[in-house]
Amino acid sequence: MKTKWKIIIGLVAVLIAVIGVYASTVYSKRGVITVQTGSVARQDLTSLVTASGEIKPKEYTNIGANAMGQLIEILVKEGDRVRKGQLLARIEDVQPEADVVAQKAAIASAEADSNAAEASVKASYENLRTMYAIIYLNKADLDRMKFDYDRAESLFKDQLMAKQDFDLRKATYEAQLAAINESRTRLTQAHAQREQMAAQLASAQKRVAQMHAGLTRVNDLLSKRSSISPIDGVVTNLPVRLGEVVVPGVQNSSASNIMTIADMSLITAEVKVDETDIVNVKLGQTAEITIDAVPNKTFKGHVTEIGNTAILRSTGQAASQSAISSQEAKDFKVVIALDSPPEEVRPGLSCTAKITTATRQNVLTIPIQALTVRQKGDLEKKPAGGKSTTQAAVKLDPAAEKARKEELQGVFVVAAGKAEFRQVTTGITGATDIEVVGGLKEGDQIITGTYQVIRTIANEAQVKVDNKAPGTQQKT
Repeated sequence: MKTKWKIIIGLVAVLIAVIGVYASTVYSKRGVITVQTGSVARQDLTSLVTASGEIKPKEYTNIGANAMGQLIEILVKEGDRVRKGQLLARIEDVQPEADVVAQKAAIASAEADSNAAEASVKASYENLRTMYAIIYLNKADLDRMKFDYDRAESLFKDQLMAKQDFDLRKATYEAQLAAINESRTRLTQAHAQREQMAAQLASAQKRVAQMHAGLTRVNDLLSKRSSISPIDGVVTNLPVRLGEVVVPGVQNSSASNIMTIADMSLITAEVKVDETDIVNVKLGQTAEITIDAVPNKTFKGHVTEIGNTAILRSTGQAASQSAISSQEAKDFKVVIALDSPPEEVRPGLSCTAKITTATRQNVLTIPIQALTVRQKGDLEKKPAGGKSTTQAAVKLDPAAEKARKEELQGVFVVAAGKAEFRQVTTGITGATDIEVVGGLKEGDQIITGTYQVIRTIANEAQVKVDNKAPGTQQKT
């Protein structure tokens, strides 16, 4: 019987010892947090800004209707390549063409009148020259007859000439003088007639010029009935059909737009970049563009334009044009030129761009999720009572309270089995890692998970590293 009790007492003692060892182990692990860790490492880092948008040509123009009428001819179809100056479509032009023909006939008639007036002026000029020549000759004869008359008068006074001969000489001289006076009168009349003809010629020439201006006007009206391509490009939109009536100058009307011509030699990706990323985007930065319709291919490009106006994400309207002040998210337009656009690309295709905003070679990096923020007061050591010395003060200094609430960016480093908060200075951000400029050194072991642990862990908390543990915070 004694042996039986000895065995029972021995078993109870062993059980008590096991329970004591287990309880001691559990007690020693109270407050220990299971964490996942990683090391500060060096690597090449690239900062990217990702944005989505659509493919657009750099230059395109909407060919609108310049006159009202029926489309009688469409010479291209959607997808055709066209050249600058090529005829694309024609609107019914019977009346304008008739006006041009009538104006040309009127110009021909006016030019005939002008030519006739010019011929008359030339004839009058020749007539004046003839009259001047006749007067010159008559004046020479008059001088000779005056000389004969004066000599006859002297002889007649000396009674050396018969009165009949003297009277003949005198009559001849007076007749010549009358003829010259008559010629001068006709010359004056001829001058007046020539001035009148010159005025008629000027009037006829002005009428011809006016008729030519009218021809320019009706030719312009006729030309507006023909749609001409202003650029080399591709017909990307042709919303009208043969026989439809088009109307000029009607905003947002499908009848006012005949077709769209796009210059496909320079293709761009027009994307919308979030307002938090736009400050990092600069002109000339390289980008990689993927097009949904062209899978498994990436195209190179570079930033050529950055918008200065914020665009509301919900409405697509410029924030400056919105009548209601809104705190909603905003985007900025960024245009990226594709370096070697594929031939199969079409305007309007959805695309995604990854813009390289910065690159670093062989820099210290940590996983982004390891970075956290703590208030300065939460990092102060607490006495046995559980309150910091600042909190224990009877009256808090406002400046000190403000300093306590200052937020510090950093990570938790595992040192001697504890989580030690260390403030860090960061640089560029990559896809999964972020550059560390100061506060850490290569090889430091930092807490990288879980998210709940990083968000709630206290400074100098005891930790247990288990990189194979599930993604939940474990406490024992």
